Amino acid sequence: QIHLVESGGGMVQPGGSLQLSCAPSDVNRVHTVGWFRRAPGKERELVAFIEWPNAFTGYGDFVNGRFTISRDDAKNAALLQMNSLKPEDTAVYYCYADPKVGPRIWGQGTQVTVSS
Repeated sequence: QIHLVESGGGMVQPGGSLQLSCAPSDVNRVHTVGWFRRAPGKERELVAFIEWPNAFTGYGDFVNGRFTISRDDAKNAALLQMNSLKPEDTAVYYCYADPKVGPRIWGQGTQVTVSS
């Protein structure tokens, strides 16, 4: 069973930056890693994803170039660099991984709060 180790998140002022990390326990069995987020009273939405074999990336429409997802091969982790954060980015961010075989796996989630 693959599991995900998440880190990062916290509180930052508007315009600030945060970085999230998500490390699958076995990257060789993973095809895609990414994040969804859910804000209070809102639907879950895709933030970003990266395909592990070829590093192809995708982003939610709201990102508008503010976030960058990348792969840290030294740490076998996906990184989500979030810049120019806005109060509306406040949400619980959930890392996920799509294994090459089997159902999607979810992390426990990490709180991101953007507030002055």
